[in-house]
Amino acid sequence: MSTYVEVLRMALSLPAKDRRELWHAVFESLDGEEIIDDEPPILSDTWKAEIARRSAEIDAGTAIGIPWEEVRERIQRKHRQSTKEQNTDPH
Repeated sequence: MSTYVEVLRMALSLPAKDRRELWHAVFESLDGEEIIDDEPPILSDTWKAEIARRSAEIDAGTAIGIPWEEVRERIQRKHRQSTKEQNTDPH
């Protein structure tokens, strides 16, 4: 088994709070390193169908969008809730 797989398996077994802290530490370790990925993502047929469906709704004018202000507020609310949960987590 590769070291990567071992580390990943151990990381995924951590409690959510520890996984968030680990993710943050790894992300911060990039410290300005550019991550360039010119390859398009590999999508399953299910995701390709979902993208096509949503694109068709937009083209047809039947998609119901959500204003940016509302999306931003939802994100901020979830972030505040997550931060509050982290501060009350006894681990």
